[in-house]
Amino acid sequence: MTRKVRIGMLTPSSNTVLEPVTSAILAGLPDVTAHFSRFKVTEIALSDSSDRQFQLSEILRAADLLADAKADVIAWNGTSGSWLGFDYDEMLCERITAATGAPSCTSALTFREILKACGAQKIGLITPYLADVQSKIIANWAKEGLACKAERHCGLQDNFSFAEVGEETIAQMAREVAKEGCDAIAVVCTNMRGAPPASRLESELRCPIYDSVATTLWKCLQLAGVDSSPLQGWGALFQAGPSRLSS
Repeated sequence: MTRKVRIGMLTPSSNTVLEPVTSAILAGLPDVTAHFSRFKVTEIALSDSSDRQFQLSEILRAADLLADAKADVIAWNGTSGSWLGFDYDEMLCERITAATGAPSCTSALTFREILKACGAQKIGLITPYLADVQSKIIANWAKEGLACKAERHCGLQDNFSFAEVGEETIAQMAREVAKEGCDAIAVVCTNMRGAPPASRLESELRCPIYDSVATTLWKCLQLAGVDSSPLQGWGALFQAGPSRLSS
């Protein structure tokens, strides 16, 4: 009998991208299913009201619900650690695992792992966020030795609106940062549609495209011991792991 794997994902309440995109990617792995638990997140800003959305108690309550579904892995499928700090996400993973018994990961920690593993020296950062949030991400990543040499952002604050940024807009942002000599491009936001165009952009730009939804799922599959190589058309990460593409 084939082992069934259940991946649990914590998602912002106003996110409309990560669930359908995750499910679409997983169509190539019929024995793996994704299950979601939400908590209230409606805006991204550098403010006390925005920060309060990510209270540990609220996230752990949502994680506990995923434990009822016997999830093999639980991920915080959000990028808040990029501006709140990687140490917060590290603590969150420890608390989720202690409370549920399931291994845990986050989007921000996975970005750090992948970008260090591929040896990216010049990162192109793409987000839908406000300028001050973008600057905070760049500063936090720099402390980890991750240098964002080019960036594009949309100047948005309402989390729901992030999903309305079109794929072609994201593709154009990727082309612009690639022109500045990046050796890896990170699409940082799990409510942004960076995964669908990733494969064609990699072929066009000869540069790995690491999308938040795709990278988080890749890490979940790793933690669950699932081979991700059957997943075609969503970026080279699933077949090759972290890598640097070259012309």
